[in-house]
Amino acid sequence: MIHNMETRCGSYHRATGILTGDDMTSDSTTALSTAPETTSGGCPYGHGNPDATGTPGTSHHGYEPFNMTNPFPAYEELRREEPVMFDERIGYWVVTRYDDIKATFDDWETFSSENAQAPVRKRGPQATKIMEEGGFTAYSGLSARIPPEHTRIRAIAQKAFTPRRYKALEPDIRANVVARLETMLKQGAPADIVPALAYDIPTITILTLIGADVSMVDTYKRWSDSRAAMTWGDLSDEEQIPHAHNLVEYWQECQRMVADAHANGGDNLTADLVRAQESGQEITDHEIASLLYSLLFAGHETTTTLISNCFRVLLAHRDQWEALIEDPKKIPAAIDEVLRYSGSIVGWRRKALRDTEIGGQPIKKGDGVLLLMGSANRDEARFDDGETFDITRPNAREHLSFGFGIHYCLGNMLAKLQAKICLEEATRLVPSLELADDQSVEFRENLSFRVPVSVPVTWSN
Repeated sequence: MIHNMETRCGSYHRATGILTGDDMTSDSTTALSTAPETTSGGCPYGHGNPDATGTPGTSHHGYEPFNMTNPFPAYEELRREEPVMFDERIGYWVVTRYDDIKATFDDWETFSSENAQAPVRKRGPQATKIMEEGGFTAYSGLSARIPPEHTRIRAIAQKAFTPRRYKALEPDIRANVVARLETMLKQGAPADIVPALAYDIPTITILTLIGADVSMVDTYKRWSDSRAAMTWGDLSDEEQIPHAHNLVEYWQECQRMVADAHANGGDNLTADLVRAQESGQEITDHEIASLLYSLLFAGHETTTTLISNCFRVLLAHRDQWEALIEDPKKIPAAIDEVLRYSGSIVGWRRKALRDTEIGGQPIKKGDGVLLLMGSANRDEARFDDGETFDITRPNAREHLSFGFGIHYCLGNMLAKLQAKICLEEATRLVPSLELADDQSVEFRENLSFRVPVSVPVTWSN
């Protein structure tokens, strides 16, 4: 495998939109794999070359790695025609069938998560200098770690990330949701669900859980935007500079919170982790700070998207929105169906540690693999009529939107709780809510996350 960006087959797509995710490693190397070297000047796999009519790129089956507007027809065609396809534009094997993706997630000994959060583009010299001089040494909280390190840290984190804390947070989450919906109603239609509701609720929740300053919502969002851009964006060296400064500030705040928990204790997750360390459990201050660095990002960005998608999809299926108004007990099943039909994360990365195969396709040691959960979740081999949204679907919970195996999302229950409260209160307070007719929802361009820019809504008084 070669590792020179300039020698890749095909064109490289920019991904400068704001993204979301779970962890970012401090490794400055690019995460994009590359195609095997070829002397012919073309892609060795034949993708992206003109077809018989001269149309370029048709052998990708319509798949555009960074285009999230409506990737599902391309996913369906890939499942049918080429379920394990090498895409030389990004240098990854793209996997689209449910059984193949689930098995790959489950086989962590063959498919490492070490590249899950590596930056798409190599960090430039100026950004590197800023981060080194600022003492930036943050590493993945969990998602890019591998056993036994992952097993040790997750076991400790899981003891602190408990249902007891969720229950304690629930009244405040509900009060915050009601307050924001009432403000939206007072300001009058039309409105946008993203800033009106989905933006603040998960951020305040995770800041409260961890013991961070809840007045810093906008600051944490700014830091998170920079983290996403530096991980999944295709930024020039100059464009990286302000983001590098933000990441230094972000990491320093994570370290400050750990030091404060040592000095002052507290009733929050950070203090729980410090107490676990002081009681003899094996976790360092750096590992605790890295967990905070991950949770303060992942704990709100993907949940903001989940809440946004719940309203976007349910309001687009009016009969099913009305079913929730009539029977709020259907809301948990509806959330799982939203996660299946339109999850926040549609693709996640792995790296082969040995020569192997996926779905009969040989995969070489060192190859990168992009697992399209957004495709797996609509695979009709697992979900009957998978392209149809149906909140009564009996097996919706089998979706892979939270991953599978040892890296299954630690905060899945908290994310679903917040979405549930948002839908309960919205169906109660503003049942006439509907998508604005004259606007369409746009999605940011990136490799892994399907993030709606806005969800415009209106309602009758």
